[in-house]
Amino acid sequence: MGSGLKRSMRILTYSGVFVLAYLMAYPILWMAASSLKDNSEVFNHAHSLIPNEWRWDNYVRGWEGFGDYTFFTFFKNSFVITIAATVGAVSSSALVAYGFTRTMFAGKGLLFVCMMMTMMLPAQVLVIPQYVFFQKIGWVNTFLPLIVPAFFGSAFFIFLLMQFIRGIPMDLDESAKIDGCGKFGIFFKIMLPLIVPALVTASIFQFYWVWDDFFSPLLYLNETKLFTVSLALKLFSDPQNATDWSGMFAMSVLSLLPVVIIFVLFQRFIVEGISTTGIKS
Repeated sequence: MGSGLKRSMRILTYSGVFVLAYLMAYPILWMAASSLKDNSEVFNHAHSLIPNEWRWDNYVRGWEGFGDYTFFTFFKNSFVITIAATVGAVSSSALVAYGFTRTMFAGKGLLFVCMMMTMMLPAQVLVIPQYVFFQKIGWVNTFLPLIVPAFFGSAFFIFLLMQFIRGIPMDLDESAKIDGCGKFGIFFKIMLPLIVPALVTASIFQFYWVWDDFFSPLLYLNETKLFTVSLALKLFSDPQNATDWSGMFAMSVLSLLPVVIIFVLFQRFIVEGISTTGIKS
């Protein structure tokens, strides 16, 4: 009786998990299925995930892009911006986190409080001042407003890395000092190798956020040749003519591939990095 009850509970649990997983994945499955349907079939047979006619040419047509620019240009722009912003945000945040954690200086507490307060500031408050500033220095319609600010650190990443660094024994710093290492030597030779899980976690988050960002490129980029993938997908929607839904969904599926690949390759670092356990003594 006991084993039968356990078996029934296990089947019920797995069934519930499967249903929840299907509900969560359904929008992505619907988008993938729609990318292989004819335009007339996308919404007329929206309930079906199996196309009546498999239209692989949707991917070819979508990749052709707009005018003289294929989606290769848009993917290239997205990768340039995302990789540069990710490197900038993670490297600068790691350096600042190390300074707050391992260095004593006047005003340290006040600066830390000010940094943490920036996490409570709505991003919308900064939109107009930032745009006016970048417009005055001639950075609008370039990648610079999307990349350079990342090199000044992120309060969230700084706090995350600080918690990780605090779990590293100070004895390692003292041993390195005895061997002649300075502050930067300790950072590059001791800290960086030990905080790799946290760095990878921060890199994954930053990559996701920048890759998926629509508003910032919309605000600063005006020429089609500079558009990111998120902006280029908007071009499929044409109020004057019929929208190419199939092509848009096809390119939307491709736009998910970098995110999925990175998650699959580095997912083990996410939990390890967020746990902020440092190293175990």
